[in-house]
Amino acid sequence: MATYVYAITHAHHPLRLEDVEGIGKPPLPLRTVTTKHLAAVVSEAPPGLRAKRRDVLAHQAVIERLMRDGATLPMRFGLVGPDDEQVAAVLEQQRETYGERLSELSGHVEFNLKATRDEDDLLREIMRDSEEIRRLNERGRTDSARHDERVALGEMVAQEVAARQEREAAELVGRLGPSAARTALGEPTGSHFLNASFLIDGETAAAFSRAVQEEAGRLGDAYTLTLTGPLPPYSFV
Repeated sequence: MATYVYAITHAHHPLRLEDVEGIGKPPLPLRTVTTKHLAAVVSEAPPGLRAKRRDVLAHQAVIERLMRDGATLPMRFGLVGPDDEQVAAVLEQQRETYGERLSELSGHVEFNLKATRDEDDLLREIMRDSEEIRRLNERGRTDSARHDERVALGEMVAQEVAARQEREAAELVGRLGPSAARTALGEPTGSHFLNASFLIDGETAAAFSRAVQEEAGRLGDAYTLTLTGPLPPYSFV
């Protein structure tokens, strides 16, 4: 049967897994695939594997348990190898790469930050700052406004929104980034103008959370900063 991979650690990791369960229903037994330098925590891969809530939570619980005892490379949900032998072969082939990444992640956790800004507040700022957009907006309210003028207004506003959101995202990352060992930018989703992950030393996690709170206070009520973490450092594996 195929081998499901939860995480990779150093071979000397304690690998205390007695209080966590594998994915599957009933839960599949956890075991390890070990080489001289590395170990992978695995189980059998259940047939028809899908991202069910119970299995996703079990996957994360295994990773969080490992992280409490040492550096851990979390694998994303659904990673399956042909068998234990192939998993061991990859561990050996990628020994140096995995070892370097484990050293980098040791003692670190991930925080994800999403930021939004009230749309009306942003549009008011754009209207205030752009004489050309104000002119086209006023003309667009009249019956004599041409279709091309309305199109031009929409395009100008969209471009200005994108430019300001990009600038604000860069400024926010610029202020928080120095606190992180690494930063990973994700694609903004929905109304978010920022979706960023920060690799933070566990000992400074509380200070980082306070820094985000301070940024939220500085930006004001028109902004919403949503910080999630500490998390396994998926974005930095």
